[in-house]
Amino acid sequence: MAAPESVRKLVERFRDNLESYQSAHFNEAQLRQEFLNPFFKALGWDVDNEQGHAEAYKDVIHEDAIKIGTESKAPDYCFRIGGRRVFFLEAKKPAVNVGQDVSAAYQLRRYAWSAKLPLSILTDFEEFAVYDCRIKPDKSDKPAVARTMFLSFEEYLDKWDEIAGIFSREAVLKGSFDKYAEGTKLKRGTAEVDAAFLREIESWRESLARNFALRNNDLSQRDLNFAVQRTIDRIVFLRMCEDRGIEPYGQLGGIANGEQLYRRLCQLFDRADERYNSGLFHFQPEKDRAEPPDELTQSLALDDKPLKEILRALYYPDSPYEFSVLPAEILGQVYEQFLGKVIRLTAGHQAKIEDKPEVKKAGGVYYTPAYIVDYIVKNTVGKLVEKKAPKDVAKLRVLDPACGSGSFLVGAYQFLLDWHRDWYLQDGPAKHKKEIYQGRGGQWFLTTAEKKRILLSNIYGVDIDSQAVEVTKLSLLLKVLENENHENLENQLRLLHERALPDLGHNIKCGNSLIGPDFYNGQQMSLLDDEEQYRINVFDWKAEFPAIFKGKDGGFDAVIGNPPYGAAVTAEEIAYLRNTYETPANSLDTFLLFAERSHDLLRPQGVLGLIIPSGWTSSPSARPLRELFLENYRPLTFVSLPFDVFSGAYIDTVIVTAQRRASGAEQKNDVVDLYVFPQRFKIFTQEDFEPFHKTGNYRSWLESKDLEFLVTCSSQEAIVLNKVRNARYTLDHFVLVKRGIETFKPQTDRRAFSEPALAFSGILRRYVLKHGERAFVSYDEGIRKHKPWAFFSDERILIRQVLSRRYRLQATFISDSFLTNQSVQSLLRRENVEPKYSLQFLLGLLNSRLLSWYFRNVNSVARRDDFPKIIIKQTRELPICGPDISRSSGKRQHDGMVGLVSKMLQVKEQLYSARSPDEKMRCQRQIGAIDAQIDQLVYELYGLTDDEIRLVEAGTEK
Repeated sequence: MAAPESVRKLVERFRDNLESYQSAHFNEAQLRQEFLNPFFKALGWDVDNEQGHAEAYKDVIHEDAIKIGTESKAPDYCFRIGGRRVFFLEAKKPAVNVGQDVSAAYQLRRYAWSAKLPLSILTDFEEFAVYDCRIKPDKSDKPAVARTMFLSFEEYLDKWDEIAGIFSREAVLKGSFDKYAEGTKLKRGTAEVDAAFLREIESWRESLARNFALRNNDLSQRDLNFAVQRTIDRIVFLRMCEDRGIEPYGQLGGIANGEQLYRRLCQLFDRADERYNSGLFHFQPEKDRAEPPDELTQSLALDDKPLKEILRALYYPDSPYEFSVLPAEILGQVYEQFLGKVIRLTAGHQAKIEDKPEVKKAGGVYYTPAYIVDYIVKNTVGKLVEKKAPKDVAKLRVLDPACGSGSFLVGAYQFLLDWHRDWYLQDGPAKHKKEIYQGRGGQWFLTTAEKKRILLSNIYGVDIDSQAVEVTKLSLLLKVLENENHENLENQLRLLHERALPDLGHNIKCGNSLIGPDFYNGQQMSLLDDEEQYRINVFDWKAEFPAIFKGKDGGFDAVIGNPPYGAAVTAEEIAYLRNTYETPANSLDTFLLFAERSHDLLRPQGVLGLIIPSGWTSSPSARPLRELFLENYRPLTFVSLPFDVFSGAYIDTVIVTAQRRASGAEQKNDVVDLYVFPQRFKIFTQEDFEPFHKTGNYRSWLESKDLEFLVTCSSQEAIVLNKVRNARYTLDHFVLVKRGIETFKPQTDRRAFSEPALAFSGILRRYVLKHGERAFVSYDEGIRKHKPWAFFSDERILIRQVLSRRYRLQATFISDSFLTNQSVQSLLRRENVEPKYSLQFLLGLLNSRLLSWYFRNVNSVARRDDFPKIIIKQTRELPICGPDISRSSGKRQHDGMVGLVSKMLQVKEQLYSARSPDEKMRCQRQIGAIDAQIDQLVYELYGLTDDEIRLVEAGTEK
């Protein structure tokens, strides 16, 4: 593709006047206006927002650089798709040698690395440099480090295909930008900003904890954790304010010069209290404050050395972090991991850092991806604000009852900030001078007062972890200060006598969302020590939020979040939870409890939005919760997610959003927006999520007669499922089913009470079992009593518990004698049952496409990406539809199936013993033909029409 005429003219004009442009008189602003803006317009970017997109969705954000000292604190351009950052562009005037300028390259890389962007551009139009910004920048790096492309303006015309194929708007939308970024990724030196910053603040915690413990012998473990966490939070807050131009740049670094650093740092904290009014800096009793002041930290002793090392490493050029562009969600991810550890004091009063017990039990901390948060917020808070004005939205109350580090609340707050700004702009900026103003780059912003009002009116959260509560507050307060500057806040303080930040003590609270003060009814509190009472941390919702629960229709308008998974700890807690909650049945998994609690906290017509394990759609323990849901909610959206949404944790989850019905409202199955992601063995990312959730099919919200949610099915598919489900028999009518033995320790030689065993269950496939190497396994009288030898020796069907990679049931017929482990189920034919179907007949049904399709659609465990399986209960419940073998036509169908299956078993054995390609090909063709005949016979037995057969075959693989 030839370069556009506009680009050819730019190149010619630049060449003709090169000497003039390289002079000191031609500045950066002129370069941007005359060359860079038209260049990127030619790449399809709406540089001047000619399409009139709302502020949140502008293609290009122009940052008027904030000058702090000699440094520019904002990238010149930010290119976005749908409001999401894609890459930065840093412009330099042509007098700067882009190819050799160390500081320019380092500056750009700091911006993009801190913003977690894969690529960004440095250019003066004369030269065009692209950097891989996943590589942690270092002040000693040469300009060529991490550079993946370098072009002269003379190459733009010849290289236009390459440039446009990566950086045009169309290329970004089609994924070419991402492919280039992945293909050029330089593995060496790669260090994501969140991982690097986590290591940074973990080192701060360790050094501060050790020194606080050393210098303050009377400090308790709880107080030590508080002091360290609060000191780190305050430093991070003030340092981010410096890079945003709100606090004087370098003030923290200035403290590092001299002595008595901690005393001088505390003085800085005192001044921050006067400016900000947040609980982060709250040292004196004040009227109407929800929380008591911090009377601990400023009385402590701390040596200069650890503090000096922390403060000196916070600044350019030593620091790689550019706090002005560090995303709020990145900070949340860092803190989520950070809060997974706790400081413990040894008997000698030394500080040790350990995993929290609940984190160790869970195997780590898992952060909800930002795109999941955004989706849930859009489909809950977004629904509530439709067709409303700000005065109506001011009455909405949004809650996360397990807020953690605040990702959902920050997401909801950002959504409301954007919505208010856009509403005021559409209504006319002149009418709303108290709510919005026009700032740098021509962008419109909400005033500080309006941001504070929205936060206090709309956002609420509770968490049992006091440190998490403080991080949530910190994240929200930093969001209030986005786009603010020192002058604005000073004017607010001087003219309005109003401090910059709100006190969030009435909105974000610490407590146990699941356990109320009635926990102590009938108990002797003296039996629970202080630590136990502190850990349980009972919480009275109505007492803590009296205005919200006032009246019969009280409650929150939206409850959102990712509730924790796990179980109760003590016998007292278990007894309380069983008596208090109705829906978890035999399970006390906290996500089920939180789902019920969320219902209690939601007002009629309020909206629920949760991401929870998919087991709640079908597991018996969650049936009461499904009943509650069907009786009380109108489903809005349902998203069935792959198992790898959470980095490092493999669990199948679903997103559900639903509206609580008003009292007396008719119960009905509404149409919902249902998205089911294709199962795959790959890391799941935001790029996977976006195209799918925009193109889902509208399907009915379905429940089966057993109150399972058939959430992967269309209404047409449900007709077929019910036709199969309504078969006269279940498999349990014909066979006895048992799993193999639990203790499975193969021995090399045969000993007493040992029997031959199948060494590896993975060699069981449809219609075949490759015996492989045999072992001998202990089979004592205790095992023999519960699992008779007949299950390991008689003619039987074996079913492998794990489904195939194509989500097919895997069964075969066997008569050899050997033990199997618990990953294999043995099916023995019952005696004296009618009709007398042979095992080969039943095997044909089990291996058919229809029963695999049926099983996968009605059981969430069969749709798992990691080890989809079938359990014994589900095996027994498989619906069996067979012919009337007392009639000749039925006998022919039965015997025809037996003949096909017998032939299949024979050909499968031949295939696995075949050595030549020709023989293997012949066997495979025979197998395909027999499979098709078996499937057709099964369709006839279950009475499927041609259209229904096509629907089943479209949803399964051979």
